[in-house]
Amino acid sequence: MTSIKFETAPDGTEIAYREDGGEDFGRCGLFWLGGFKSDMTGSKAEALAALARDTRRSSFRFDYSGHGASGGFFVDGTISGWLNQALHMFTKKAAGKRIIIGSSMGGWIAMLLYRALQRDPRAAKRIAGLVLLAPATDMTADLMWDVFPDHVKAELAEKGVYLRPSDYGEPYPITARLITDGEKHLMLKQGIACDCPVRILQGDIDPDVPPAHGVKVFNAISGADVTLTLIKDGDHRLSSPTHLALLRETALRLAERADGVTV
Repeated sequence: MTSIKFETAPDGTEIAYREDGGEDFGRCGLFWLGGFKSDMTGSKAEALAALARDTRRSSFRFDYSGHGASGGFFVDGTISGWLNQALHMFTKKAAGKRIIIGSSMGGWIAMLLYRALQRDPRAAKRIAGLVLLAPATDMTADLMWDVFPDHVKAELAEKGVYLRPSDYGEPYPITARLITDGEKHLMLKQGIACDCPVRILQGDIDPDVPPAHGVKVFNAISGADVTLTLIKDGDHRLSSPTHLALLRETALRLAERADGVTV
């Protein structure tokens, strides 16, 4: 595993990141965006780092504030803050063309990053494709507030935080600030036009981001090359050897296309 480096984000937070593979920026690289309360050492991030090393292309991954080795507190995090960190890391630290790969909340951040970078033509041209794994786009509304029972909404109003049970360890603290901030970034009703290819990988038994939500994200993206792959018996993590092989293959095909390789 490569060593951890640190970058000071515009908000002053020390953001931990890793760079893998080569520095041949003539080849399309990879840019990883993790999920809610995950970190950059997970199996999917490691699989992409190994792909970068195997194919002599660059790969970049980082921890949002309050995640992994980065500074800050998780309960202080918002979609705005994590998006701004992703923007900073992409524009200041990750050179050359990139396939942006986002998992769960990272899928939402990836879509927001793509939209934000359209204001900068030079940066926008560097996005050669999006790979979205169980994208939790608009999760603060669709997957949180809109499905929370009344007693949870009351707890958020009274205490400002709700400890949501998790199958992956300790409960996740969901803050009222996260929900409120998320409203500024909702995008599924408006939709988004993507000029680059988009690949959505969605498990059919995902309890956290249901397949119907993956279809909703698919329908919200307009473009000439957008596909949704529904994975039989696929859970939310999509981290089995078969799932990781599919992730690697999907990212590599888009990167090779950006390199001009006919596949």
